[in-house]
Order: sequence, then structure tokens, then C-alpha cells
Amino acid sequence: MVLRKILAAFGAGVEVDTLLSASAVRPGGTLNGEVRFSGGKSDHRVTAINLEFVAEVEVERDGSTHRSRYDFFDAKVAGEVMLAAGSSHSVPFSLPVPWETPVTALGGHQLYGMRLGVATELELAGALDKGDLDPLHVEPLPVQQAVLTALGRLGFTFSKADLEAGTIPGSTMPFYQEIEYWPGGQFRNSFKELELTFITTASAVDVILEADKRGGFLSSGRDALNRFTLPHTETGDLTPLLNDKLSRLAA
Repeated sequence: MVLRKILAAFGAGVEVDTLLSASAVRPGGTLNGEVRFSGGKSDHRVTAINLEFVAEVEVERDGSTHRSRYDFFDAKVAGEVMLAAGSSHSVPFSLPVPWETPVTALGGHQLYGMRLGVATELELAGALDKGDLDPLHVEPLPVQQAVLTALGRLGFTFSKADLEAGTIPGSTMPFYQEIEYWPGGQFRNSFKELELTFITTASAVDVILEADKRGGFLSSGRDALNRFTLPHTETGDLTPLLNDKLSRLAA
């Protein structure tokens, strides 16, 4: 179990701990755990305890880029509770992880550039206190992993990942993920960079490949895009499929 020690609200001595039953989840899965909270030296009225999924997103404005926190899922896990001095309470929760939750970890290793987490929000006597952002590790679905594995076999090397503000057709999120790769193998001379985006639903995954193409003797470089859909059952070797899609981009 993973202990997330959050806060002592407003100097009231109210302490909140959120415990997750697992350190990693997958899109479309379930986040299980419990919120434990205890009173201080006097009685308090807790009006609600909420959990939020929060992402750090890059926002471009007036020619500059800054990072902003976006809440993309929230749920109330506890209603009104009279918290007597020195008393303790525990509330279990089971929350659905949105299908479009970005991937933040591969093989237990955090993707460089990603910051995603869970915030515990305590409403106490009409006031509000939100805890620090505690990391949420999201591993890829099997079909997503198959795409990532195929790119590695084709010589692509992970560079970084980030979330950018904006909505892509077919998505319900206010941001989208870009997983960036350095090209290698047969595509080393065709691309400067490759960006991968997943748009995931309960039935399938849209894979978006955007290549920054190198220019030629008589042409300048440009971006090329290829978007295709894979069912969740497509978990075998996708190297031939990705090779075909990337070859079309290179051409």
C-alpha cells in the first residue's frame, strides 16, 4: 500500500491520509484505496472529501509557454462527517480511471516530462484545502504497449513526453499527450522527430503519428500525419503495421 500524507488543514489539527491499494493503474481501470482522517483537539465539521485527477499541461499564450494544472476527473468520496476531537474515520473508494488518462510510466519507470497525480480535497466548515499533487503512475494498455514496443523494434528512441492544451477530434479531454521519439534504423534519414498520441475509448485506440520530415535538395522539411484505429484485442507484434504506416509518412 502506498501512503500519501496530505495535510493538516487550517491549523485545525485535522489530518488526512490517502492510501492507494496499488502504485500503478491503467486507462479504463480502477483506482482503489481509502481516505483516513482524524480530528485534532476540538470538534470539526467535515462537509466533504473529494479526490481529483490532476495533470500538468503546457499552455502556449502570447508566444510563451507555461505549465498549468488541469483537473480532468473528480469524485466525492465522503459527505458530511462530524469529526469529534481525537476521533478517526476511514472511507474506502473505488474510482474509474478515465480511458483517455495519459500514460506516465513504462515498465515501472516514469516518463520524462510527465506529471500526473491525485489531489485530496478537504472541505472543512465551509473552507477548502487541497493537498499536494501525489504522483499517479499510469501504465499503458496492452494495445498501447504493442505500439510502443513496435516503435522500439524499428529503431525509435524515447525522447520525452508532455501534455499540451487543446482538443483533438474524437477526444473529450482539454489536453492531449505527445510522446516524442528520436528516429533510428531505416527512418533515421527520413525524420527529424516522431510524435505519438493515443486517443483511447472503451472499444479501441486511435494512434496518431506525426513526423517532422527532413527536407531534400529541392524541398523543405514538413510535418506529415497518419491516424489509424486499433481494437483493444490487437496486442501481438505490430512491427509490420507500424513499418508500413511510417514508410507511407516517409514517402
